[in-house]
Amino acid sequence: MNLSVGIVGLPNVGKSTLFNALLKKQQALAANYPFATIEPNIGVVPVPDERLQSLAEITQREDGMTHLPPIKNALIEFVDIAGLVKGASEGAGLGNKFLSHIREVKVVAHVVRAFEDADVIKEGAVDPKSDYETIVTELVLSDLQTLSKVNEKTLKADPAKKKLVDKLISEMNTGKAARNVVLEDEEKELIQDLQLLSSKPEVIILNVSEDQYSDVKNEETIKKYSEILGTSSEQLVVICAKVESELAELGIEDAKEYLKELGVEKSGLERLIQKAYSQLDLISYLTCGEVEVKAWTIKKGSNAVEAAGTIHTDFMNKFIKAEIVSYADFIEQNGWKNARTSGKARMEGRDYVMQDGDVTEFKIGR
Repeated sequence: MNLSVGIVGLPNVGKSTLFNALLKKQQALAANYPFATIEPNIGVVPVPDERLQSLAEITQREDGMTHLPPIKNALIEFVDIAGLVKGASEGAGLGNKFLSHIREVKVVAHVVRAFEDADVIKEGAVDPKSDYETIVTELVLSDLQTLSKVNEKTLKADPAKKKLVDKLISEMNTGKAARNVVLEDEEKELIQDLQLLSSKPEVIILNVSEDQYSDVKNEETIKKYSEILGTSSEQLVVICAKVESELAELGIEDAKEYLKELGVEKSGLERLIQKAYSQLDLISYLTCGEVEVKAWTIKKGSNAVEAAGTIHTDFMNKFIKAEIVSYADFIEQNGWKNARTSGKARMEGRDYVMQDGDVTEFKIGR
């Protein structure tokens, strides 16, 4: 499953600095002036998952391998999208490019600056609420233009769609994002066809200074800005772009030690990915063997056949059974052999609903 996160924000809120740090290399021109990022920069990074290392070590021991099998994390695509200004929906700044690139991503991650820095050029005072609302407003205005252009004949032929379009226009004219409009189940299906920008799941990244950054302070920051922005705390993640930039230069163990000194358990990258997964209702199931140990991304609620299809369509078409062990049981039993003899491994049919961390082996026909 292709998971793409578009990182958006007003000029000079730390968006490109964060993007560069997340990718562990300078891929964007993060110069300190508006529109430094002219085309979207795209980078694919592995989704951190410590479970894979444990599975690889068990597989090596159980199969008598002289080396660890290759580890393949699930992947996530980050897109650094060109900065926008007020009026982007009408083409101001790089508005048209900005809006077209947002259309292509699955999750919109808004970066807002929640720290003071005299060296950074930015119009007006630091105001995360204003920054966030400016972006949302431009998306809503663009969506209203889209809705106004829906073909009249189409609406006449489809009363349900006409009712939905009228409802959206009415509510979004108050500044409400499409995702916040209360919809009936039938309307939720219809809205997908409209491809509205403000209907996409969102994550709000609060870019703070180093002295504001620790797990304890982050909880306080999230509570504070959840109230200020009028959003759920589940949508917020606190990141220090400066810290992420420094982490990018360190090895794994040094990075862990640095985070420990700051009082932070997980890097900003890990927490951002977790938020993106949460907003899209995604989970990972795991496979392991001599060839590779791998995490596969699926939608929460996917059944065994759908999960098999993420490996190859043949796995879906020729599906017979799925042998499943929970990750915890797999670790406790030290591999497939003991999991099978102890009864922890079980055969499941095509309708089995996959769980996060299921260690899986598919049985397929010829």
